[in-house]
Amino acid sequence: MKKTQKRPIARKKTAKTPRKRSNGKTDAIRAFQLVCALIAVSICISFAVIMIYNNKTTIPAAPDSEQPTAAPTPAPAVTVQETPAPIASAPVSPTAATPTQPTQPLTTESTPRTVTPTPQPPAQPPATTTTVIPAAVRTTAANMGSIAFVIDDAGNNLAELDPFLRIPGPITIAVLPALPHSAEAARRIRASGKEVILHQPMEAVGGQNPGPGAIYSNMNEEQIRSILAKNIEEVGPVAGINNHQGSKITMDREIMEIILAFCTENNLYFLDSRTTAETAAPAAARRLGMNIAERDVFLDNEQDKESMQRFLTSGLTRAQRNGKAIMIGHTWSPALAPLLAEQYPRLIIEGYTIKTVGEMLR
Repeated sequence: MKKTQKRPIARKKTAKTPRKRSNGKTDAIRAFQLVCALIAVSICISFAVIMIYNNKTTIPAAPDSEQPTAAPTPAPAVTVQETPAPIASAPVSPTAATPTQPTQPLTTESTPRTVTPTPQPPAQPPATTTTVIPAAVRTTAANMGSIAFVIDDAGNNLAELDPFLRIPGPITIAVLPALPHSAEAARRIRASGKEVILHQPMEAVGGQNPGPGAIYSNMNEEQIRSILAKNIEEVGPVAGINNHQGSKITMDREIMEIILAFCTENNLYFLDSRTTAETAAPAAARRLGMNIAERDVFLDNEQDKESMQRFLTSGLTRAQRNGKAIMIGHTWSPALAPLLAEQYPRLIIEGYTIKTVGEMLR
């Protein structure tokens, strides 16, 4: 048999596929990335331009913001220096002496010499805010001491009493018993908000007549207690008792112990007017374990205003030194009520605390 030779089968040629680039990306992808990069760059450039523009617009604001803060600072400095001098003097009194008094709390002896300075009034009109300064000054001078004003001999004359009832602030007023106006005087004092005490008449060494309802050295304990109870019933309720005259009684420790024991039992305080340096009231109080008040200054031993101002100065000095002072005057001193009304605002401004005797003892 003839052997036939097999022809090689012709293979069909197939089209060659394009080879990928070495980086594995087509031209289309590369074009897309380029576009994205351009967009990102343009966004960054735009943002940078906006920031630069904003910075340029905010730079001029800095000097403007500094100028308002620098300008107001001189103004407060001027007002603080100008206002205290006239304002501190405004609430003191309508007289010409008052502008100088508030500035001299410790040297009030010079006050009478400056009672009538005429050049001062033109400086007063600018002072219009008189209610703010006292509180401010009081906070800077709050350690001048406490003072109490006691006005004796109420009950003799209601017209003499009325000016003291119009004085601002606390005052203790002592009412004499068994007089035509005793009960009415006590009622008016309580109605005005002042403190009422019994001004108990007591026998004096010189033999002067102490008036009705008095305690004498020849009385026994029962008689003394009966007189005290009767007098308090007339003018009461009262916060305490002080002596009218009474040098002979206050020198007697036994009688003073009776009086002080009565006060303790009835929740009353006792104010020793100290009409004698030999008073036995402090010793009797110590024996009973009782705290009493004692007069420091009489304001109206002399009736002229300058002398009373001098006595007031003495009391203020004691208040500064001892922390407190009790000053006694009388309803029959015509210049005393105007002086106290005039000085009240100055005392408050200078830092004194004005109290009743009862408040001072508490």
